[in-house]
Amino acid sequence: MAGPLTALRERFTPDSEQAPRETRPPGRQRGARRRGRPRRTGIRRFFTWRKLIAYVAGLCALLIGAFTVLYYSIDVPKANAQAKAQSNVYKFSDGTILARTGEINREMVTLDRIPTGVQHAFVAAENKSFYKDSGVDPMGILRGLVNTVAGKGTQGGSTITQQYVKNYYLSQEQTASRKIKELVISLKVDQRNSKEDILAGYLNTSYFGRVAYGIQAAARAYYDKDVDDLTVEQGAYLAALVQAPSQYDWAVASPKAKRLVTRRWNYVLDNMVDMHWLDPAQRGRMRFPVPVDPEPAPGLGGQAGYLVDAARNELIASGVSEQELAAGGWTITLNVDPAKQRALEKTMRQGLDGTAKGKPRAAGSAEEKRARADAAATQGGAVSVDPRNGRILALYGGRDYTRHYLSNATRGDYQVGSAFQPVTDAAFMDAKIRNGPTAGGLPEIKRTARALGMDTDGGFGTKESVGLGLMGSSPLKMAGVYASFDHQGKRVTPTIVKSARRGDESAGPPKAVGDQAIAPAAAQQITRSLIMDGGKVAVRAVKRPSAGKGGVSDDKRAAWYVGYTPDLVTAVALFGEDAETRKQIPLKNASAQRVADLWSDYTDQALRHTPAAWFDFGAESGAIPNPAQTGPTGR
Repeated sequence: MAGPLTALRERFTPDSEQAPRETRPPGRQRGARRRGRPRRTGIRRFFTWRKLIAYVAGLCALLIGAFTVLYYSIDVPKANAQAKAQSNVYKFSDGTILARTGEINREMVTLDRIPTGVQHAFVAAENKSFYKDSGVDPMGILRGLVNTVAGKGTQGGSTITQQYVKNYYLSQEQTASRKIKELVISLKVDQRNSKEDILAGYLNTSYFGRVAYGIQAAARAYYDKDVDDLTVEQGAYLAALVQAPSQYDWAVASPKAKRLVTRRWNYVLDNMVDMHWLDPAQRGRMRFPVPVDPEPAPGLGGQAGYLVDAARNELIASGVSEQELAAGGWTITLNVDPAKQRALEKTMRQGLDGTAKGKPRAAGSAEEKRARADAAATQGGAVSVDPRNGRILALYGGRDYTRHYLSNATRGDYQVGSAFQPVTDAAFMDAKIRNGPTAGGLPEIKRTARALGMDTDGGFGTKESVGLGLMGSSPLKMAGVYASFDHQGKRVTPTIVKSARRGDESAGPPKAVGDQAIAPAAAQQITRSLIMDGGKVAVRAVKRPSAGKGGVSDDKRAAWYVGYTPDLVTAVALFGEDAETRKQIPLKNASAQRVADLWSDYTDQALRHTPAAWFDFGAESGAIPNPAQTGPTGR
């Protein structure tokens, strides 16, 4: 009876309550374990070497399957709409049209017209494995992904074939779907087309800046010659330029950008030597080929070109590619106020002859001749900003964009002189507020200058050089620095773009008002000190409280005045420049008062219909009193 009862009990007892059946081999004792094999528990049950290999193999099979589906589902499209490029429309803040740009400047050339050395320069610059790869470079893609994850940018993984596909078949948008299409189409294009056809297509579709598409237009724009006549040195510069056309254009490049493009030019030539395309001895004799000055596009005369360039550069810095802008179709509205722009242009135009009011002189008189000579050797730049939001309300880049391509409003190669002194003072005040009494020194000054938005790559050699203001900066940067003082120490980055739209796309500048650069109390102390300083020089014509600082650079080549009211900051500078060579020379009339008079004249016009505002230093400090009670300086 025991046998059947036991069987019935086992049949109707839940599995969880049944004892496991013994499956030990004969002679194996109960409870004994195989030596050297501990029981796997937890996550180790799922990750053995065999299982891990199986997982990886399965993942690879899945990826290969997915890519196979994509490969056969994605066809090589027709050429993109570059040939149908539209104009870009630039507008003032009130909606009135400033300018239209966007003609495609391209002349297609066959590969046999492009010197072999120039062809090799582009391959050496962009894709050394071009003649051997299959259109994509797996290691390059991996390198690009690593650079992206490491925060070193998104470039570095594209072959020449991929760049040609992006230029000719696809858009410039930076999306995962576009990148996948680019990879698939590149493989197919490499199978269908010869390397010569791909290289020719790449050279004819690449954008080189100066509104130049393709190698022939670039040869004309940068060296005033046909592509057939380019030297290896010139080809190497154009190959280096493609990476960042606006930044590396020698005519407008900053000192740092010139160093970068020269380094890349050397990199291209050294790669050509490594590839046995260039004789080392010939390489040693090569010198950097400085490009010719650019010819501005038609329709951008006067201040229009300076305003358009400032807007373009800002959009590019915010992530819009040069190719996207050049393809056109954008409506770009600026922050520039037409009335203030006219006032600034009038003031600067009159002031460049030596007086702020532009008093007439007898024709042929000695005074008139001196004024002409002075005007010919003097360049002027100015930027006017609303400190509350960082909007650029007016900008003056020079007498005429078509005659002086480089904007005096954004160039940073002239010393700022004593206009830098408030930055030094702010560094000491801020450090004292944060850390107590300090001996100062250069690191604090450099930190503060950087926090306020200045370029600190050069000019910080010694404490004495800093005190003399020997570092370079631009009216745009200096307006931002003083706007930060005016905005309770928060960093203000002047912005010229209000909005940019193309169909459903939109783009805009980075946030204009940023984090606290210096303590509010330090900014207030700077403003108080500059109210007194500004009253000495410039504010006689301004019937409202104002602060400012002026000065002449140590080399007498620049004169500055940066002044502000609670609602308007304007930086004005005059630069000595030889009209023929474009080299810096001492100003004929280097006077801080001369520049301060320009500031006063403009500010008086710009705020003529604006009620006077007063600097407010908080409830404890009180506000600066009404100028009607204290006089025009606000003291």
